Amino acid sequence: MLLSALLLSGCAAFSPDGGMTVVANLADETIHKDVISIRTEEDAKRASTTVQGLLGRGLTVDTAVQIALLNNRGLQASYNELALAEADLVGESLPPNPTFSISRIAGNGALEIERQVVGDILALVTLPYRSEIARRRFQKAQLRAAEETLRLAADVRRNYYRTVAANELVGLLTDAKSTAESTAQLALKLGQTGALNKLDQAREQVFYAETTAELATLRQEATSSRERLIRLLGLWGEGTGIRLPNTLPTPPRRPLSLPRIEVDAVEHRIDLQIARIELAALARSLNLTEATRFVTMLEIAGIDRKTSDPENPPFRERGFDVQFQIPIYDGGEVRVRQAAESYNRAFNLLTEKAVNVRSEARDAFRVYRSTYDIAAHYQREVLPLRKIITEEMQLRFGSMQIDVFALLTEARLRIAALRAAIEAKRNFWLAQSGLQTAVNGGSRADSQPEIRTSTIAQAGGAH
Repeated sequence: MLLSALLLSGCAAFSPDGGMTVVANLADETIHKDVISIRTEEDAKRASTTVQGLLGRGLTVDTAVQIALLNNRGLQASYNELALAEADLVGESLPPNPTFSISRIAGNGALEIERQVVGDILALVTLPYRSEIARRRFQKAQLRAAEETLRLAADVRRNYYRTVAANELVGLLTDAKSTAESTAQLALKLGQTGALNKLDQAREQVFYAETTAELATLRQEATSSRERLIRLLGLWGEGTGIRLPNTLPTPPRRPLSLPRIEVDAVEHRIDLQIARIELAALARSLNLTEATRFVTMLEIAGIDRKTSDPENPPFRERGFDVQFQIPIYDGGEVRVRQAAESYNRAFNLLTEKAVNVRSEARDAFRVYRSTYDIAAHYQREVLPLRKIITEEMQLRFGSMQIDVFALLTEARLRIAALRAAIEAKRNFWLAQSGLQTAVNGGSRADSQPEIRTSTIAQAGGAH
């Protein structure tokens, strides 16, 4: 037994990377980014140097994701969980340690010394099964760490697009406020001279008041969104001075065509892979429980007893002792039922998840195409037409065919269209991030577009 234990213990060892190879490969294949588990000062220094180099340039969505993957301490905690799972794997792969006991009994000149070495035979026999189950649990932990990596990347992408869109809207509303302020002052002067009635005067002033309120709200949203992004990037101190672009990138000229999106999602979704591994581990556990349902304890002890008696010559005894439970009351039915129902539950959850993944992939692609069409419609149709209308209105104003207030009304409508175009671009990039999440994994995706009707658009429509 001891020889077998020594031979089996030589098979268990910690991996040099703590299981990070699987995580790194998945991150490289899905999002094309590098990950690192920071365990030494050298690792921390290398990650910090890379982060500082990326911060020295303007922040793009790709550099933001890479910074977060190297600098977010919550993600590093997930990698620590992976290392703990590997420790559990090594522990479950080791044979049980034998127990040594010695007893000394003396009285009336007699002396008895007994030594025992006790080994758990059942644990030793079932070691290959338990080791296989632990190995599957470790694979599950590796995918969990990869899923946390993809989740963080998706969160960074969404917050990046929201922050840049908020900044772009702040710039637009800042210009709109200047126009509204000039209009309100002009309306006030004309009202004092009697050239403008109170109704038109109030309309111009309320436009300025609403624009001021919306600008304050947007500035607060932009600040909060920026702080959320900074938290995801794990930055503090001087690192919070990130430089973001003033406008969102233009959507691509052609949308993605994904005819196999359901198949791709079922093949690549990490949460589905985790569910499959969990089901396989439970199947193995069920087989082990059924095989050992009648025997829950089997121990063998090697005994060496030496007795010394003044009236008799000393003698020595050697033998063994076997202990096992008699399944009178508990024949293992409870454990078998629990294991079987756990397996059935995991099977049903896996089936449900597979159905949901297909639906989520289809829905994410529809949202992606819809938001792309809307954003492209604004760029190709709405904004060019608004530009033509503005130019024609300016020509008519120059020839005194219309008054200044008609020109300002058109300016308000153009601002509302520009704002809707910015929000459409934001919704497209959010939908693209949601599509990537639906195919690869990293839950908590909120791919639905953000629809919000601004007060300024309502005010412009009222004219």
